[in-house]
Amino acid sequence: MSAKRLILATLLIASPALAQDDPVATAAARMKAFPVMQSVERADAYTPAETVKGRPRALMLAKESGGIDPAALTAAQAYADAQNSFALVVMRDGKVVHERYASGFTADSRFSPASMAKAVAALTFGTANIPLDARVDRWLTEWKGDPRGSITVRQLLTMTSGVRWNEDYTDPKSDVALFGIHKAEPGVDVTVSYMRKLPREAPAGTKWVYKTGETNLIGVLVSSATKKTLSAYLSEKIWKPYGMAQDAVWITGSTGHEISGCCVSASLQDYARFGQFMLDGAVAGGKRVVPDDWSVPATSKQADIAKPGRGYGYQWWTNDDGSYAAQGIFGQGIFIDPKRRLIIATNGNWKTATDEDGVGAERERFYKAVQASVDQL
Repeated sequence: MSAKRLILATLLIASPALAQDDPVATAAARMKAFPVMQSVERADAYTPAETVKGRPRALMLAKESGGIDPAALTAAQAYADAQNSFALVVMRDGKVVHERYASGFTADSRFSPASMAKAVAALTFGTANIPLDARVDRWLTEWKGDPRGSITVRQLLTMTSGVRWNEDYTDPKSDVALFGIHKAEPGVDVTVSYMRKLPREAPAGTKWVYKTGETNLIGVLVSSATKKTLSAYLSEKIWKPYGMAQDAVWITGSTGHEISGCCVSASLQDYARFGQFMLDGAVAGGKRVVPDDWSVPATSKQADIAKPGRGYGYQWWTNDDGSYAAQGIFGQGIFIDPKRRLIIATNGNWKTATDEDGVGAERERFYKAVQASVDQL
């Protein structure tokens, strides 16, 4: 299979109209192809997308190591090599203290962030003043009269809806593989259509299961509530006011909505800026964009994920020490530590989608090593 065809197979997650006759075979090809997409700047050239307009704001380079032990920054190079990373940015106190690119990537290269984009989608929600305990069928009107309509917005954000979902990236029959090639009924968003056919496995609010589909529903809900596309809303509320250096690209699905669970293609520098936006208290253009009563619980444990010291907030992975992260398959991530005023952004290229080779655990060890370096000040 040529590189272009492999890329197109990957992008079928956003463009079901391009699918082959055998949907399971298409899904299987797509799930294997993601790493190739990582090396493609302007993935939007191959699939429908909306532009998120930015307004340049320079990142400051630190003259020194920002208080981080130089040995820890030297170790960052070895870490990035071991992770097969295309890019790594470390910031402290709002300044870049380490930046590294490889495999043809530069500070201007956009990349597919996978589920790291979920945190971006959550922030658009946080700006929209949508009541957390409202029923989702207030905006997802196709679910009126359906038991799923009583799911609350909070339960979608914390992935505790109780709807059964399979997120296995190696299974071509999993929901995460098949929902992108689902053919929706006329006038119904593809994710709304797909998920309303799934059974419930637990009472809403009682069980956490990671579901990209629920983040996609959040995006549809925000568009419905704001009467704007997610791209326009993100540009208006965050991307332009905070001064992201480049336009981002938000890939759209077959029914026209942005795919909020995966697909905000942007540079790693701008994702590092996004982390700084969080550290700055979600203030952009001199105005608080997201209220404290949203951003604090969003980045704090709201759901138990059965891992000691870890949890899930509103689309953020949380740690009991107060740090939190956005993460995507194949090693994408933004780690944010408010106590240490620290940001680590990575564009990984793991051999497998998840931590099958211990690379995820190595990433956690690297985060902790940099934290420990700061603590030695």
